[in-house]
Amino acid sequence: MAAFWFVVLLVAGFAATAADSTSKPTYVTSLPGLDGPLPSRLETGYVTVDEENGAELFYYFVESEGDPRRDPVLLWLTGGDRCSVLSGLVFEIGPVELVREPYDGVSLPRLRRNPSSWTKVASILFVDSPVGAGFSFSRDPSGYDVGDISASLQLVKFLRKWFSEHEDYLANPFYVGGGSYAGKLVPFITQKISEGGRIPASFVHQNSPHQNRTQSLMCREPYHLIPVITPTEIDLENICSANCIEAGVRPTINLKGYTVGSPLTGDSSDFDSRVPYCHGVGIISDQLYKLFDEISAPHILYSKCIAVSPGPSNARTTSGRKILKEEVGLLQNPPPRPAIECVIKPNRDSTKLNMSNIKYQTNVDHPKWLTRSTQDTEVTQAETDTEYTHYLLYFWVNNNATLETLGIKKGTVNEWVRCHQGDLPYDEDIENSIKYHRNVVSQDYRALVYSGDHDAVVPFLSTQAWVRSLTDLVVDDWRAWHLDGQSAGFTITYGNNVTFTTVKF
Repeated sequence: MAAFWFVVLLVAGFAATAADSTSKPTYVTSLPGLDGPLPSRLETGYVTVDEENGAELFYYFVESEGDPRRDPVLLWLTGGDRCSVLSGLVFEIGPVELVREPYDGVSLPRLRRNPSSWTKVASILFVDSPVGAGFSFSRDPSGYDVGDISASLQLVKFLRKWFSEHEDYLANPFYVGGGSYAGKLVPFITQKISEGGRIPASFVHQNSPHQNRTQSLMCREPYHLIPVITPTEIDLENICSANCIEAGVRPTINLKGYTVGSPLTGDSSDFDSRVPYCHGVGIISDQLYKLFDEISAPHILYSKCIAVSPGPSNARTTSGRKILKEEVGLLQNPPPRPAIECVIKPNRDSTKLNMSNIKYQTNVDHPKWLTRSTQDTEVTQAETDTEYTHYLLYFWVNNNATLETLGIKKGTVNEWVRCHQGDLPYDEDIENSIKYHRNVVSQDYRALVYSGDHDAVVPFLSTQAWVRSLTDLVVDDWRAWHLDGQSAGFTITYGNNVTFTTVKF
């Protein structure tokens, strides 16, 4: 009899685990602080991508306001140091935006509809990635130890599982998109999808209840129409190709291409072009450009802004971070209040920069046009969270009404922060992503690469140079493009379905 009850309890335990890893999504019709319903359906939920450590990625799926059964589906990723994808949803391309108004510390910050949302023409799948960003979490701290490749492969696994539960969207044109540091991962993710979603055997949970069904869904021949797009590394890569679920079989995801905005590649040109760019737009004089061993930090007449969404404190390390603990009543890292007119905080705390010490840093989502090495004054979260709306977002997200509406699992994330600041491990193991751009476009997938013409963090000069290196054939030469009768930037299209565009700011 004892053995019988042991088996019953064991089966019940497995059932509970399976149910937890495939929790039902939450359907949202309106958001706290928004006057009226959302313009289209919002679905949130979790997808398990690491069964061993209990790691789950959180997503927001916003249906197209047009024809969701035919419009493209776009996977969108945010750059920075584990920055939440809410930055993309609320500040960039999503259907709502925060109202910039004084916050009284009591009421909920207000939202309003974004008239320029990309969801007017596409359904967007916003994902908090890697594990530890936004509301994505791991039950075991080991699940936070990821890098470029492993996080990208987790996203491929995420897509396999998500589409297995959303088969109605399999025929829709599918694109991968992201900006800044996420732009470094997008071509690698796109290539893996084009190969049939090949991932190492270690990433496939052999006991997953959805494994067989997912394989059958993801291992069929795709569509081949190409529509116009709308608004130790090597060793691991070899493993990815050798240990695929069904080698050589293409996925059923209707992959059409990808888009990246001001993307990092890991190539030295990302940063070598900063000084020439600043000289070209008049920030650096001819004399200083010739003698740039030391230059003064830029003097910009904005109010000095303060940190508005600090990441976890240094004391909250990976080993000490308790993910599944009781909720606390008070927020642990409430940001100080910046001036409401704060839009950008240029660094005016240091007076000199040694140009020989400029180096790559993971978090490039900050307004500084030069990145200092660790021997200079350290780039902090105070320099990355610069807008008053970032301050508002912190309080809007951490409000109990918002957490409940979004379906956040209690005890998984103690406190939402917009970005982290190096408190969780991350391996930058994709040294250069240009080869993945070349691999993908050689298969006739479409690519839209765009840069802000006043972006001095990843200047358009470097982006334009590596895009041009992909092919010599030009089918639509350099010309202005217009919006509402005004020039909005310049664009050029190459013969391998690659379009490069600048956007005026």
